[in-house]
Amino acid sequence: MKERFLGGVVIAVTMAAALLASVGAQAAKETLVVDLVNEPATLDPHRQWNPDSYYAYRNIYDNMVTRDSAGNIVPQVATSWQAISDSVVEFKIRDDIRFHDGTPLTVEDVVFSVKRIINPDFKSPQLGQFNQITDAEKVDDSTVRLTTNGPYPPLLAQLVKLSIVSQAYTESVGDEGLNRNPMGSGPYKFVEWRSGVKVSVEANQDYWRGAPPFAKAEFRTVPDASTRIADLRTGKADIAVSLNADQAAELASESSLQVLSTPTERVAYLMMNTLSGPTADIRVRQAIAHAVDRKLIIDALLGGYSKPVNELLTPAHFGYGGDSQGYPFDPEKAKELLAEAGLSGGVEVEMITAPPFDQRIVQAIQQQLSDVGITMNIAMSDMRTFLQRRRGSPDEFGNLVFGRWSCACQDADGVLFPMFHTDSIWSKYSNTDLDKLLEAARTSLDEAERMKNYAEANTLIQAEAPSIALYQAAAIYGARKELSWQPTPNESLFIIDMAWQE
Repeated sequence: MKERFLGGVVIAVTMAAALLASVGAQAAKETLVVDLVNEPATLDPHRQWNPDSYYAYRNIYDNMVTRDSAGNIVPQVATSWQAISDSVVEFKIRDDIRFHDGTPLTVEDVVFSVKRIINPDFKSPQLGQFNQITDAEKVDDSTVRLTTNGPYPPLLAQLVKLSIVSQAYTESVGDEGLNRNPMGSGPYKFVEWRSGVKVSVEANQDYWRGAPPFAKAEFRTVPDASTRIADLRTGKADIAVSLNADQAAELASESSLQVLSTPTERVAYLMMNTLSGPTADIRVRQAIAHAVDRKLIIDALLGGYSKPVNELLTPAHFGYGGDSQGYPFDPEKAKELLAEAGLSGGVEVEMITAPPFDQRIVQAIQQQLSDVGITMNIAMSDMRTFLQRRRGSPDEFGNLVFGRWSCACQDADGVLFPMFHTDSIWSKYSNTDLDKLLEAARTSLDEAERMKNYAEANTLIQAEAPSIALYQAAAIYGARKELSWQPTPNESLFIIDMAWQE
């Protein structure tokens, strides 16, 4: 049987050295306080699909594999991996990881975690990322075998997101019990979730990588950006997420604070409901695309942090072509298209949104659409409700959504398949030609063939305009000057990689 070595001793040794270097000395500061925007929608890692949840739970769990600061896939629970065939990969599992209740993390827990997230009845919002995995089985006490539905080149990139849960604990407390009282094997142990206030964790002093840098950490719910900034100034918070360019400029001159930023793999987009309402008409969608002045939004509102892209991918993704043209800003063309659709007298559309999204951009889009005769009504809700509508039926979705998509996998499969494939709960678009291209791209081991499929997919998406790309988003954080940390494109907020320097 043909074998291909995908990872092993060299990468494991490299990772071990990096891990030892990252632990460093114990920080003098006892509690790190993080100001989020919303409270986590869930702390169950297999039900998560929003940044505030990810920021918190990812410090509680270890994942199958992870990425280093350079974006390379490196070991975590799995120490090495080897392809047995085009559709079978075996993973060696660490033998020194313990869950927070003291029980060892085993091969059985890995198998359980995989089967839990790929179970259609479980209805994980991440199912589209993992549904090419058809089976997980124990080979021996140190080896897990994953089988996919044919070749699946993004497998490792997707496993970056797979947190390993305890089978015994999850079956004991149930799904809601795991959500409200998560128990993982990561650097921090769950302590308390005060709804609407904060999630508290404490250091796992027996963590296999070594003792975490802070004895405690709090993830606080602070929807108002001015309050997050005030918390930084007074020292009530040590780091605040989701700042915009104006807020960053406000903090940059303050000697006690710093701005930390990096381009991400997240694409800001405007998605349109092609299956219901006025945006089911391609002429209306194209009119909206021509009405939005992306350059003005980037120049006036984003302060040079974010970069324009013409497709729903960024240079950080495999599959990014960079040759899409996008829709030029052309208000007169937009008006012509609306007239062709019989809507020269105007039309109303609803946009769903939530506080984590920059509402200045939402309002700018609202004004630009108004200029061509489209009245955009803004439907604001908390993140939990927003995600329910975002995943809901076409009739529940509304007409438009401004969002920022990240798969945390840096592969086009994690973006285009869930956003546009007919079978995805996130998609409000159905095109059999596009489905075939996306299915072919996710099952070919030929990188050139995958790139060709994604180029054709991007061409089709541009023509049909189910969504338009706005820009490659930057992650902007405000922090106290003493905090040492480098943000990464996948927006991980790993406290163990931070340090406090008085």
